[in-house]
Amino acid sequence: MSDLIDNTVSFIREYFETKDVIPLHVPRFIGNEKEYVANTIDSTFVSSVGAYVDQFEEMIAQKSQTTSGVAIVNGTSALQVALRLAGVKDGDEVLTQALTFVATANAIRYNRANPVFLDVDRDTMGLSPEAVKQFLEQYAEVREGGCYNTKTGNRIAACVPMHTFGFPVHLDELQAVCKEWNIPIVEDAAESLGSLYKGKPTGSFGQFGIFSFNGNKIVTAGGGGAIVTDEVEAGQHAKHLTTTAKKPHDYEYYHDELGYNYRMPNLNAALICAQLEQLDRFIENKRTLAGKYSDFFEKEGVTFRTENTDTKVNYWLMCVELEDRKQRDLFLEETNDKGIMTRPIWQLMYRLPMYENCFRDDQTNAEYLEDRIVNIPSSVYVK
Repeated sequence: MSDLIDNTVSFIREYFETKDVIPLHVPRFIGNEKEYVANTIDSTFVSSVGAYVDQFEEMIAQKSQTTSGVAIVNGTSALQVALRLAGVKDGDEVLTQALTFVATANAIRYNRANPVFLDVDRDTMGLSPEAVKQFLEQYAEVREGGCYNTKTGNRIAACVPMHTFGFPVHLDELQAVCKEWNIPIVEDAAESLGSLYKGKPTGSFGQFGIFSFNGNKIVTAGGGGAIVTDEVEAGQHAKHLTTTAKKPHDYEYYHDELGYNYRMPNLNAALICAQLEQLDRFIENKRTLAGKYSDFFEKEGVTFRTENTDTKVNYWLMCVELEDRKQRDLFLEETNDKGIMTRPIWQLMYRLPMYENCFRDDQTNAEYLEDRIVNIPSSVYVK
């Protein structure tokens, strides 16, 4: 194990060409970022109205191959609003995975709904269509008005797959199951901008998709998120809700429903427009690093996580699969001690106090991955 860790540290330092601490993922500003942000400052339109907000919404719709893109202040808020637009209400249940970042579950709870945690597939690390199917066959029935949990009596209002680290879930199978049971899909594509499933971008398969542009994402607005959809009216409604539901008027203030102050500021939109111009370059750079990692870890006898044949992954965060929890913890401790930032996959949601009473299935695959997956430095690096 010590040889593996020493060799890994040496390989990463050689690639990133530094003796300093090597972060997990940092942004790269090597395009028009300063120019666009300066333009925004000069225009004085730095808040939620401005040319770059409009430009960003067009760009994210184009990148995701959807009809409508809506600029949002962050990915969590985007998911909260998308779930509301999908019809999630107080007391409903939402099917999702326990192996996810906490924002996925939080956005469900913000709508006063209850997450139902189902297992993931080992190959994608994302929500398993088979686990969803088994849960529905055991607990659900379709009635007038939707799909209902026969044990709790609650409506199952949505399904939220999360594309872990940019790896798409098995979307064809998941779509088929959810269509059979009359459950809309809202894709948590926060981590998978630019990833493709059978040639089509993630975020474009569900009724809604959401993205995050936090500082650690493949492209960043500093903060920021987006909702995308092919339903034009739903996109317009999303924009209305996230601008405090204010009816257009030259000077009067009238708000016709409960809205949110969730719009992305023009200042952030300027930054993300410049970043999106470089998305394809960043992905190819990261895919080159992934190839080098794959070759290196194969020689070391360690599994480096690579894409399925029907996908093209953005490799937002790259990861290895170690033998067990003991080996994982030793790898984490020693790499971090040597200045190489590595991180475990998240604790499963039902281990957190606010979600410990939520329904979950056996979580066999999620617990297997929780014990073994480690993220390694994954930044774009331009030499």
